[in-house]
Amino acid sequence: MKAFRLDDLEAERAANDGAYLQFLHERNMSVGLYALDAGAFDPQQPHRQDEVYFVVSGRASVSVGLETTEVSRGSVVYVPAGVAHKFHHISEDLRVLVVFSPPEA
Repeated sequence: MKAFRLDDLEAERAANDGAYLQFLHERNMSVGLYALDAGAFDPQQPHRQDEVYFVVSGRASVSVGLETTEVSRGSVVYVPAGVAHKFHHISEDLRVLVVFSPPEA
């Protein structure tokens, strides 16, 4: 078993001065914590993997392809591999668990 606490992950991510912390990498998936502060710009480019976002906290809009929706704590968004996507209009600091399958390199 591998178990994680969000508070510990957030502290590790912040200590490394990065927006993204990959904390699990397995044969069929990887998982990370993505953080964007209110008003931030999301620099993401399309990924080669399918991904699922689970919003832990915060508020924003997310665009996936030509569709846009608002997200907040508890929202789950699926993004197919190769599709352009970005968080924007981030009104509250956003913390998102990201699951990639297959795993991100």
